[in-house]
Amino acid sequence: MKATEGNVRRGPSLTHRIDWVFKRRDMPLQVTAEHGHWRKVQDRDGAGGWVHYALLSGVRTVLVEKDMMPIYSSADPQSTISAHFELGVVARLGSCVQDWCRISAGGYRGWAPKTDLWGVAPKELRD
Repeated sequence: MKATEGNVRRGPSLTHRIDWVFKRRDMPLQVTAEHGHWRKVQDRDGAGGWVHYALLSGVRTVLVEKDMMPIYSSADPQSTISAHFELGVVARLGSCVQDWCRISAGGYRGWAPKTDLWGVAPKELRD
């Protein structure tokens, strides 16, 4: 979500009723359908609907799903812990290998297990 606030509509046009208002900038959303300039999206809880594409960003973010999740200096649980992220933190997604992704938030960055993140597919690889 690029905007700080975005109306989520029942259908792909301004004439459709607003069902939700997303109010969290950078919130990761999953695009499930497209129709012209409209994208059908859903959040981690499955809530969603249609938003105008101008409200969405191409920057990938993820949601931390584990409270006080350790962030490691490398994709290895034996490496140094560089920070802990609280449950619900929105982090920018970097590269991903088989079971780990590099993420950053609040000036901290490091590697986290994919299983503790929402917004990245289990088999997704990123350079």
